Amino acid sequence: MSYSVGQVAGFAGVTVRTLHHYDAIGLLAPSERNHAGHRRYGDGDLDRLQRVLFYRELGFPLDEVAVLLDDPDADPRSHLRRQHELLTARIERLHAMAAAVEHAMEAHTMGISLTPEERFEVFGDHDPERYAEETERRWGDTEAYAESQRRAARYTKEDWARVQADTDDWTARYAALLDAGEPSTGAAAMDLAEEHRAHLVRWFYACSPAMHRCLGEMYVADERFTAHYDAVRPGLARHLSEAIAANAARAGA
Repeated sequence: MSYSVGQVAGFAGVTVRTLHHYDAIGLLAPSERNHAGHRRYGDGDLDRLQRVLFYRELGFPLDEVAVLLDDPDADPRSHLRRQHELLTARIERLHAMAAAVEHAMEAHTMGISLTPEERFEVFGDHDPERYAEETERRWGDTEAYAESQRRAARYTKEDWARVQADTDDWTARYAALLDAGEPSTGAAAMDLAEEHRAHLVRWFYACSPAMHRCLGEMYVADERFTAHYDAVRPGLARHLSEAIAANAARAGA
């Protein structure tokens, strides 16, 4: 049984031109030709082609493939070990590239697809991507996270500017409340805590009072959140955490 060059190309998923090239360099010469001089490939030729494609898939150059197939003194294992090292290094580079691409995708999905100038204009020194990877790791499988991602992906520079303006206004009013000595369980503090929750609901995800309470607990449990709020006013993180808990209790959560 023999096959035409077109049939073999179809079997192997290569082009006819590739088979012609393999023939020209002596890597895979067809064992037969018909009366018109057309190439005909037998089963042995197909076996050799399969080995050629195996080595090519591993990244071996054609001259090395020829040595592996034709030199009786060639040690396929040593060649494979060397190629394994090369492939391992390549895989590591590809992982690094994939990580870079994923980071870029995260930034875009978070809606932070702004130029550096726009990002500084909107957020100042605050880096909105700083904890993106950790956020996905901790809450990536939650509906709240998915909803936040869906919404943020649609936001424009103007939307982010409004988010930041709302945040700055709320922060200034909460700092003033703290300066005035208002208790964390008082009505004024609870009202601002409710505004904090409403901000999350409006811009990011459906944050229930119970979920908000958990978020408030994190403000004192995680030193980074504590430092963020206490940079506005010392003690603000704990005061807000207590106000959020009081507001959740007021809502029956």
